[in-house]
Amino acid sequence: MSDARERMPQREAMAALHAARRAEDVIVTSMGAARIWMALGAGPLDLPLVPSSMGTAPSIGLGLALAQPGRRVIVVNGDGAMLMNLGSLVTITAAAPANLTLILVDNGVYEVTGAQPTPGAAAGRSDGASVDFEVVARACGFRSVHHFSNAASWTQNIERVLNEAGPTFVLLDVISVPGTPGPRSPGPAAARAIELRRRLASGTD
Repeated sequence: MSDARERMPQREAMAALHAARRAEDVIVTSMGAARIWMALGAGPLDLPLVPSSMGTAPSIGLGLALAQPGRRVIVVNGDGAMLMNLGSLVTITAAAPANLTLILVDNGVYEVTGAQPTPGAAAGRSDGASVDFEVVARACGFRSVHHFSNAASWTQNIERVLNEAGPTFVLLDVISVPGTPGPRSPGPAAARAIELRRRLASGTD
């Protein structure tokens, strides 16, 4: 699959999600998505994984979805991070939580470390053909798979996609912005995790 896709600004993609989220949703973000989400205004039930072990967002989202079946759990992961934990896709579909949506923002690079091409991008492969994450997701067992390359289409369809019975996989083609600084931690990770657990246990939104 050659990489000649239309791409949308990632901030517009995240802004559409921010506008569509419900107060009771849990949003897990990583890397560049976490930086944008915090700038847009993370809610009390959101978990920007900063600092983080790269690749862990889908697994953390799965655990939250299984523990909180009455809430929508939405994970926003980067393509570089996804490549570090492809096994989580199979684990997610094996557990099959109906309340989990995994959004993959694909810009083809490791943006926060210098915009090096990922091994899944056309520029990072000797054959010049990018990995098809839609095909990967379906092969791993996702039955609800969506792909958007422009912000207008994503915004128009986001409510329908988020309301589908999951697990749902969404691929968003986004523009790389080289030189963008990495996300800054909003506070001690352990303390934030404890506070999120307290809020989820108490039902506080």
